[in-house]
Amino acid sequence: MLSLSGIGKRFGGLTALDGISFEVGKGAITGIIGPNGAGKTTLFNVATGIYPPSCGAVLFGGKDISKLPPEGRARLGLVRTFQNIELFGKMTVLENVMVGLHTQSGSGLFACSFRMPWQMKEERRIRERALELLEFVGIPDLADVQAGTLSFGKGRLLEIARAMALEPKLLLMDEPAAGLNSGETADLGDLIKRIRDLGVTVALVEHDMDLVMDICDHLVVLNLGTMLAQGTPREIQDNPAVITAYLGEE
Repeated sequence: MLSLSGIGKRFGGLTALDGISFEVGKGAITGIIGPNGAGKTTLFNVATGIYPPSCGAVLFGGKDISKLPPEGRARLGLVRTFQNIELFGKMTVLENVMVGLHTQSGSGLFACSFRMPWQMKEERRIRERALELLEFVGIPDLADVQAGTLSFGKGRLLEIARAMALEPKLLLMDEPAAGLNSGETADLGDLIKRIRDLGVTVALVEHDMDLVMDICDHLVVLNLGTMLAQGTPREIQDNPAVITAYLGEE
């Protein structure tokens, strides 16, 4: 699904990523872990086109997308959520998800301005789909609430619903459990599994080791901008280098 080959990223004299290579398998949940400053979010930014790589290539579905802008990658089905929730605070919850459905809209300025019949029919379809997505993430009762008033946990669910509106083939999630309590984190794990069961491949950066070990099929460990290890959760738990660098020793 996603192949990163020799990815390097430099900011002036600072090397944030140095020769990162791994693949995200179709239909799997892949976790990317490592200490703060390991380069995890930078890697996501390179994968999604926010940063260009200093070297190496990003392949999606076998196609080199290294020079494609973020919106072009999203149209191909490479979609992400952010560590800091990015919502339209003055819009309602429902409107936020409807914005995410813009790629499914074919109406232009003229049709929208004059409320042409086909545009109104399309808008009703988009509204119905947005409500379905709110139901999927568990917040249909908040449809008419202003997004800026949501709790952090509910805002995270809204961001996931909006990302799902783009019909992703691969969903990248940057620390989705950050700021959530234990109950919300458990519910998030169940939601991510249900997303995978819909046929969406998932890759996530995450610090919550209980969540990662519970839901991930494959783990990649970064440390100081380099790839330290990769393997199954059990293999990573038993890897001496990972224990020393990240998980800690008893």
